[in-house]
Amino acid sequence: MSDVQSVQPTSTPVVSPQLIAAATGVVAVMLLLAYLVAFDQGALSQGGMYLHELMHDGRHLLGVPCH
Repeated sequence: MSDVQSVQPTSTPVVSPQLIAAATGVVAVMLLLAYLVAFDQGALSQGGMYLHELMHDGRHLLGVPCH
């Protein structure tokens, strides 16, 4: 008789958990940046006008209406 052993395939994740965590972090930062540039209208930059003007110019650069 021959010794036949069945080999169980090992499953490996297609995407690593570290990659998912990094992608989630990048998406969160990009959404925050999109909010600041497109929709903030100066609400978070009450302390100074530099951030407000920077975001205002960013809205003009991206073509987002702001007036």
